[in-house]
Parts: sequence; C-alpha cells; structure tokens
Amino acid sequence: MERRITLEHIEPLRLTGVGERNLRALRQALKASIVVRGQEIILQGPEEEVRRAEDVLRHLIRKVEQKGYVLEEDVQDLLRSLKQEETVAASSPGPTLEIVTPKRHIVPKTPNQERYLRAILENHVVVGIGPAGTGKTYLAVAMAVKFLLEKRVEKIVLTRPAVEAGESLGFLPGDFQEKINPYLTPLYDALYSMLPADRVRRLMETRVIEVAPLAYMRGRTLQDAFLILDEAQNTRAVQMKMFLTRIGPRTKVVITGDITQIDLPRESNSGLVEIQRILHDIPGIVFVHFGPEDVVRHELVRKIVEAYERRERAKRDASTGGEPTE
Repeated sequence: MERRITLEHIEPLRLTGVGERNLRALRQALKASIVVRGQEIILQGPEEEVRRAEDVLRHLIRKVEQKGYVLEEDVQDLLRSLKQEETVAASSPGPTLEIVTPKRHIVPKTPNQERYLRAILENHVVVGIGPAGTGKTYLAVAMAVKFLLEKRVEKIVLTRPAVEAGESLGFLPGDFQEKINPYLTPLYDALYSMLPADRVRRLMETRVIEVAPLAYMRGRTLQDAFLILDEAQNTRAVQMKMFLTRIGPRTKVVITGDITQIDLPRESNSGLVEIQRILHDIPGIVFVHFGPEDVVRHELVRKIVEAYERRERAKRDASTGGEPTE
C-alpha cells in the first residue's frame, strides 16, 4: 500500500529535524517505508503499518503547526505513548477503564496503571508501590472521586505521614495545621485538578473530604469511606498497623509509596516494606508494583529512575559479592 502526505503549510525540515533526526527515529520505530521528497511524504508497506505511520505523522504535523517545530524528544514521547496504549489494549481483560470527573477524563496509560485501577475496583485494600511519576497517588485520588460522585462512599480521607524529606518546616509561622499543609500539597493538587475549587472547599468544610496527617487517624473507625495513605514508605510499622485497623464496613483503602525513597531514621522499620512480607497472602489485599516503564512524567524522569535503579542493583550486587550490573 502507498499513501502520500503533502506538507502544505510547513517546511519539511521543521518536521524531519536537523540531520533528519526525527525521521530516523520514525523509521526505526515504524515498519512502513518513509521517504520525503520536497513537500511530500511517501509511505509504503503493509496497509496496517502504513496507516499507523500516517497517524503518527499527521499527529506530528499538527504539533509543528501549533508550536513551529518538533524535537526528537517529542517523537520518542509520541511513539512510547502509542506503544503503551497498544499494550494496554492487548492486555486488558475488557474495555479500558475511564474515570470521568467534572474537570477531566482520566484513563490509564500503561498496563500496570490499568491493573492498578481494576485492582482498586475489585479489592478492599490495594497497595501501589513504585517510583515517582507512575501515577500511583493521582489515580488513587481519581478513583476516590469517582466513588464519591457515584455515591459508593460517603467520604474521602487522604492522609500522609508528616516525615521531613531532608528539610525542616518547623521554623515556618502558623499553627500545626498550617505547618503540616506543605506535606499534604500533592493531595490537594490532585483534588483541584479533578473538581472545581469551590466544590473542593465545600466538601472539605463539610468534612466529606478530609486531608490530614496520619497521626489524626488514631482512635478512629471509618466506614463507607475511601481511604488513601500516600508516601507510605515513611510510615513506621506501628503506624501502618494503626492505619490498617481503622478500616470499617464498606471501606476502600489504597496505600501508595516508593520504597527507594524512605526518609525514616535508619533504626526505624518502614511499614510499607513490612506489610509486603506480612499481608501478601491475605485475600482482598492486592499489591501492584510499578517500574520505570510506568513513568508518565517527562522522559527525563524515566531515565533518572532507571539510573537510580541501576545504581541500587550495583550496590546490592557488590554487597552480596556478585558482579555489579552497572
């Protein structure tokens, strides 16, 4: 099959990149033949591959029309996104989940994100473990909003341990709540991205949505609620037990964290690390592990995560007498 695309309003160089870097990246990733002749792009190959290449190129052409150019990074981001979408479609047991909130529609972008959302729907307790940028917290908040809007729960409780990540906020002015709010900012950000600001304020004033440090959970029993414990790697073992025993009837719980970023003193055991050993075989509790391939932030974030993981593997190999992987 052959298809031709005419570049009517843009210079070919702005699409192909300096030294045809963008074009080389496309040729490596796509199975169709791509030839640029003047203002025309010629695609040849099997029908399915030609159509796929045409979709990619038209997307990039629109991006050039919007901002005047595309970089190789833009090409790689698009190709990776398409690959992840195809993997999700191939591995999903049913239609891709979609969460509709008043401000945006949210869909999983990787197979693990899809599995994570399905696990939340089908289980009482879900633990999401993985690096920054994999959507653990954001998707959990999205699902909590979905449950609240559908009246499947009566309230949302978002909590985090107040553990300093190398900084000290004690010098800041204000009462305890004002001092603690910086720790809770990521949870507020997620809420405000899904619900109108005035609605978030009303729900918080009526305590339908609570955002509070983990210490506020002690002594409570929560029912008909959606509980999210974020940054759980910074909970001590006794705090994790305390949180898990707050669960009342008809309560959904999601725990998220990154066990490579523990800010606890060395002598303290992380509750998130411990529950993987203690609770892994209990029905109704599911662990979902994310990796660098699930990072949906800037491409550099994925590369940074991979670099740190290589470093950690090298350290482990060195400590056990094996060959470093770095």
